[in-house]
Amino acid sequence: MRDLSLETNLKSALEALFHERNETFYASDIPFVAKARQEAFSNFIRLGFPNPRLENWRGTDLSKALDTTYEFLVEAPGDEIDVEKIFQCEVPHFETFLVAQLNGWYVYRQSPLTELANGVIIGSLAAAFEKYPELVSKHYGKYASTEKEGLIALNTAFAQDGIFIYVPDNVTVPDVVQMVNIVDSEQNLMLQARNLVILGNNSHLKLVQCDDSINHRYTFINSVSEFYIGKDSSVDHYKLQNKDEHSTLINSLFFQMESGSNLSSNSISLNGGIIRNNTDVKLAGENSSANIYGVYLMDRNQHVDNHVRIDHLVPKCQSNELFKGILDDHASGVFNGHVIVHKDAQQTNAFQTNKNILLTDKATIDTKPFLEIYADDVKCSHGATVGQLDADAMFYIRSRGISEENARILLMYAFAAEVVNKITIPELRQRIDDMVKKRLRGELSICDQCVLHCSSQEKKLTFDIDVTRI
Repeated sequence: MRDLSLETNLKSALEALFHERNETFYASDIPFVAKARQEAFSNFIRLGFPNPRLENWRGTDLSKALDTTYEFLVEAPGDEIDVEKIFQCEVPHFETFLVAQLNGWYVYRQSPLTELANGVIIGSLAAAFEKYPELVSKHYGKYASTEKEGLIALNTAFAQDGIFIYVPDNVTVPDVVQMVNIVDSEQNLMLQARNLVILGNNSHLKLVQCDDSINHRYTFINSVSEFYIGKDSSVDHYKLQNKDEHSTLINSLFFQMESGSNLSSNSISLNGGIIRNNTDVKLAGENSSANIYGVYLMDRNQHVDNHVRIDHLVPKCQSNELFKGILDDHASGVFNGHVIVHKDAQQTNAFQTNKNILLTDKATIDTKPFLEIYADDVKCSHGATVGQLDADAMFYIRSRGISEENARILLMYAFAAEVVNKITIPELRQRIDDMVKKRLRGELSICDQCVLHCSSQEKKLTFDIDVTRI
């Protein structure tokens, strides 16, 4: 464990740390990992950390987050760690196949890789490097390019472990796989989480990614996940972000989609200091489709930035983006949706929508849905709205005897529910629905007088009756 001050001479400090690790922890890297690591670090030295002068980072400033002393953990935690004692899922009756990272390292009870009878492999990415080098080398680093984004390069240079999922041809994973990234440290940590998910042909996976903090220290989590979705396969993906005020979460998702494949990805951002969601989708096979959804509820000085890039590379593909946000107090948000229809991608359908409600005149949103079209036989549209709660709707609801506060909550809930209802896992949809309701009431607190009744609320209500008056 080593202190690394990011306040001064940042690149030099990182370079020294990288060379130190090359002589120790990285010395055992297999060749393709070593090569990817070296190339990535060279790119990071050239690119550095992103700043608002870059077009893709105009609305997000990381300087405050980087003006902190972080530590890098270079050793894995003990093998026998009971994740269930550290992390308790708050979704009732939600049975999942739980895999977890603790402070950037995969943790397990018995084996770093679990191989199921149907051929599914789930476990440590570092262990997969050693046991399945041919399988991993076909995909690792192939979709998350390090040439243009400094944080992707930084992740590839310093990543040591993560979660690996492989689903072979013609297999449907029966259980929802839940990936949990846990931070539990008394130190301020900078983590480079790396995940790789590979689906063969005609395979199906439901995946939930959660971020959880035990101790609310300052954290900088730079997470990169690569997905390969084979022919006629599908991924139902959810990202739940409910972090603390001291967290900086950079979440980069890369999806490579083959012919006939389907993707549904939904990011639910309820809390966090700085959140940046990068979603990059390559529709590389005909008749593939991607639905990218997001809902963000920010207040105080929180900041959320959603960047989506969808490349239509071949004909007869479809994409749909729907993002909705509610910002209160001094919260700020960014939405940048970029759809590129390449010249051979005829018969493309692509749609973008971003809608926002600003509850105060101090809250801000920078929204930029963008289409770049080089084909002529397409159906494409994009749009964005920014406004306040509808005054006529408020008047109508209040005329029914509902208080102003509850009327506001009802309108906000109805606004956000369109995205929440896209969740296809019933237990997860119900829990997220409840969390959104509570979040709209203020910091997931319980309010007995609220007109929204959360099913997960276990508090019992009693009514004393004076029988002498009956």
